[in-house]
Amino acid sequence: MNSNAMIKAVVENDMCIGCGMCATQCKTGAIRMKMNDFGFYNANVNDLQEVDENAIKVCPFNPKPDDKVKTENEISELFLTQANNQHNKIGRYISTYAGYSVEHRINSSSGGIATYTLTELMRRGEVQHVISVKTGQATEHYQYAIISSISELFDSAKTKYYPVTLADALKDIGKLNGKVAIVGVACFIKAIRLAQFYDPVFNDKVGFIIGIICGGVKSAFFAEYLASKAGVSVKDFSKPEFRIKDHHSTASDYAYGCLDGNNNQHTIKMRDVGDMWGTGLFKANACDFCDDVTTELADLSVGDAWLEPYIQDGRGHNVLVTRSLLADDIIKSGMFDGALVIEVLAESTFLASQQGSYNHRHDGLSYRIKHGRTDEGAIPPKRFNKNLASPLLMLIQSLRMNSRRKSLDIWKKERLASVFDARMKKHLFILRLLTKLNHYLRAIRQRINRVVNF
Repeated sequence: MNSNAMIKAVVENDMCIGCGMCATQCKTGAIRMKMNDFGFYNANVNDLQEVDENAIKVCPFNPKPDDKVKTENEISELFLTQANNQHNKIGRYISTYAGYSVEHRINSSSGGIATYTLTELMRRGEVQHVISVKTGQATEHYQYAIISSISELFDSAKTKYYPVTLADALKDIGKLNGKVAIVGVACFIKAIRLAQFYDPVFNDKVGFIIGIICGGVKSAFFAEYLASKAGVSVKDFSKPEFRIKDHHSTASDYAYGCLDGNNNQHTIKMRDVGDMWGTGLFKANACDFCDDVTTELADLSVGDAWLEPYIQDGRGHNVLVTRSLLADDIIKSGMFDGALVIEVLAESTFLASQQGSYNHRHDGLSYRIKHGRTDEGAIPPKRFNKNLASPLLMLIQSLRMNSRRKSLDIWKKERLASVFDARMKKHLFILRLLTKLNHYLRAIRQRINRVVNF
C-alpha cells in the first residue's frame, strides 16, 4: 500500500484526529486539512499528487509504525531521557505536583500553570515563539497560531473544546528564528514527537512541549449544541467559551458562554446540560483507541485537579507532571519565588485525579478494539489490552460507543438542542443509570478492600 492509500485508509477508518502533521510533512502539497460533515478536521488526499513517505510515519494513529516509535513507551525513551521515574499509567516523569499560578490563575480554565510556563520559557529565552490555540479568524472560532510575544499569550489561555489543526501553523516552522514551544493534547503531541524523530529540521526547532491532559477531542457540533442549549441559533453564535469559572462555587461548576448575532452573551451552567464526557457525546472515534491518559510525551503535562481538596475551589487548580529538567526547574523556581502555589503530589494521589479516564481508556480499550466498528487492522499497537471481566462494564462500553455515534448522526440532521435531547434521552438515561450503578459497586468494593487490608 502506497502513502496515498495509507493516509486515506486512516481517514476512511475514522481514525484521523485532524492534527495536520501529515500535511506539514508532505512537501508535495498532496494533503489538505478540511472539516468533514461531522465537525472534525480530516486529511484530504489529492490523488493526482504523490504523498511523501513521512506523511504516514508522523500520523499518531498510523496502524503500522516503525518499531523504534511503536508506542508511547518507545518514543518516551528517545525524548524524555532526563525523567528518572516510570509508571505504566503516568509514563516517564520527574515529579507530580498540584497548584496554581498567582498571576495567571484567574484568567485560565484551572490553575494557569501552562500560561505561566510559556511566559517563563519566553522570558528566559528558552523559546522565541509559542504555537498554541487562540481566537480564530473569519469562520473559525479557534485555530493554532504562532505567538511571538508574552503579551499575546493571554489569548491562548483557557481550554477550547473545539477542533483545530496544526497544519497551517507548522508549515513554515523552519523559517522562524529561534526555538518554538508547542501546546497540544496527547495525540497531537505524539505527532510532534514523531515529526521530531523523522525530520531533523523540525526537531531542531522544537524547544519545549506542553501537553494538555485530555478527556477526548470534541466535534464542532459540541460548541453548536451548547450554543443552542444557551438559547442561541447555531447560525449566529460566536466566541464560544467553554470554561467560565464560578469563583464562589466548586471547580467543576463552570459554565459555557457565547455571543448571539447581536453580540449579547448567553451562558449555561454545564451541570444543567448533563454529563458530556462520560457519555462520549460528540467525541472523535480515534479517541476511543488512545491509551495515553497523561500526555506522556510532553516536557510538562497539565490537567485539572479533579480531586479533594482542590475541586472545592472554583478558582481552579492544576495537576502537573514534569518530564524534563527544564520543566521541573520552572516549577520549582516558581515555587521558590512565590509565583506559583504548588505542592508535591504523591504518585497515588495523582493517579486518583485521573481515575475516571484510566477506567475508560485502559480498562475498556480491549473491548472497544474487539467490538467497535473500526477494523482492528486500522488500530495502532496498544499497551493496555486487559479483557473486561464484568458484563456491566462491557455493556457500558457498548452504550458509550453507540452514544458517540448517535450524537454525531443526530446533530448532523437536527441542529436544535431540544430535538437532539429528545432523541437521545432514552439511550442516555440507560447509560447514565448503569454508570451510576458501576460507580456505586466500585465504591463498595473499595470499602471492602480497605476493611480487609486494615
